[in-house]
Amino acid sequence: MSNNIVETVIGAVVIGIAAMFLLFAYRTADIAPSSGYELIAKFDRVDGVNVGADVRLSGIKIGTVISTELESPSYLALVRLNIATSVQIPTDSSIRVLADGLLGDTFLAIEPGGDEANMNAGDVFRFAQGSVNLIDLVGQAIYSGGGSK
Repeated sequence: MSNNIVETVIGAVVIGIAAMFLLFAYRTADIAPSSGYELIAKFDRVDGVNVGADVRLSGIKIGTVISTELESPSYLALVRLNIATSVQIPTDSSIRVLADGLLGDTFLAIEPGGDEANMNAGDVFRFAQGSVNLIDLVGQAIYSGGGSK
């Protein structure tokens, strides 16, 4: 009988530890539903930007990417963002695709404008800069040697 009680207590401890691990993973993974408003950005290319990628303003995370899709008539990448309600973005702000270092994660960086009016839910960024292809830049640097013939 005492073996059953010990096994039950050990099982309860294991289940409790697993529940704490899942709660910790849920909180640190940033997958909890967040309140905010949706903004839209259109890019010519969004290499490396995935759903869940950070949206940052002055290096601070203020939102996430909630979807990426191809806009059919223009073939632009349409990116929907969820921005925290506490952050107001001026209407003349710009957005661009950046990476954390050479091999880091890709994120969207918002550079605030100076307009007094702020963007509302569903608004589209007027100024958007897509990702830069690093291989193309290296190729241009190598093959445009700058020397005269």
